[in-house]
Amino acid sequence: MATKKMILDLDTGIDDAMAIAYAVADPEVDLIGIVGSYGNVYVKEGGINSLKILELLAATDVPVYLGESHSLTTDHFDRMPISAQIHGQNGIGQVNLPEPKRQLEAGSGVDFLIESAKKYGQNLIFVPTGPMTNLAKALEKDRDAILSIGNVTFMGGALTVEGNVNAYAEANINQDAEAANVVLTSPLKLTMVGLDVTLRTLLTRKETAQWRELNTAAGIAFADIVDYYIDAYADTNSQLDGCALHDPLAVGVAIDPSFITTLDLNMFVATDPDHYGRTIGDQARINDPETNVKVGLTVDRQRYLTAFMDHLTGLFKQH
Repeated sequence: MATKKMILDLDTGIDDAMAIAYAVADPEVDLIGIVGSYGNVYVKEGGINSLKILELLAATDVPVYLGESHSLTTDHFDRMPISAQIHGQNGIGQVNLPEPKRQLEAGSGVDFLIESAKKYGQNLIFVPTGPMTNLAKALEKDRDAILSIGNVTFMGGALTVEGNVNAYAEANINQDAEAANVVLTSPLKLTMVGLDVTLRTLLTRKETAQWRELNTAAGIAFADIVDYYIDAYADTNSQLDGCALHDPLAVGVAIDPSFITTLDLNMFVATDPDHYGRTIGDQARINDPETNVKVGLTVDRQRYLTAFMDHLTGLFKQH
C-alpha cells in the first residue's frame, strides 16, 4: 500500500479514461476515489464511464462520487457539440462497455474530497482534469481542510500557446472561469499542466496497435476507444500527428514532477467577456516573494511516453 493517496476529478471522456488507467497502474500511489465533473459529458454519464473503466481494469474497489453538475455561475450545463465529436456521443469513443456492477456513491464528491483532505493532508494528491467547480466548492465549504492537501496538479489552461476554445481559453478553464480563478488566487500550491505541455505528448496508432496485440479485453477496448480519439484529432487538429495525452500527463506529473519544467508564477483567470477563461500572470502579485502556481512549460516527451506505455501496457496485459 502506497503512502501517497490520489483522487481524480474527471469528466470522463477518452483521455480521462487513460488517466484512470495510469493512476491504477502506478505503484507510487493508491487511487482512493474519483469525483465526477461535467465537460466532455454530463456529470452522471461521466461517473458511469469511470465505473465502466474501473471495472474493465479490475479496480472495482475505487469509489466514484458525483460532484457539481454545472458551473458556479449557471444553473445547468449544456454539452458542447465538439465534445461529442472528439469523445463520441457516449464519451468513450462509441465503444460499448458492460454496465458496471458497482453503483455510484450516494454521498457528495465535494464532501468526499474534504474528508479525504482531513484524513491524508500532505499525503493526498488531487488531480482535477475538468472544470475546477468541485475544488472551488470544497474551498468555500472547508478552506482549512483543502489547504492541507499536499499536491494539486490540474490539467487546464494555456500560457505560452493559444487556447483550444478561442485565442485565450483552454476548454476546462473555460467551463468555469470563476471557479478556476477562486482556485488559482487561493494559497493552494498548484501545478498547471496546460496545453503548453500536453500538446507535445502525442499518442499514435503505433501505440494502440501494441494494446490490440495483447488480445485482452482491456487492451482491445482501449485500442478501440483511443483510435476513435486519434481519428477525431485528425479531423479537428490535423497539424498534430496523433492525439494529445492531456489528462494522463497531469496524473504522471502529479506523481513525478520531473516530467516537466515549470515557471513559478502567481496567476489569475480572466472572467470578463472579452478574455473569459484566460490563464495569465497576476500583475497585482507580480512582485510577491511567494508564488503558488508552477506552470508547465516543457516536457520530456519521450521519457513520459515510455512511462505511459509501460504503465498502461503492463496493466492491460493482466486484464
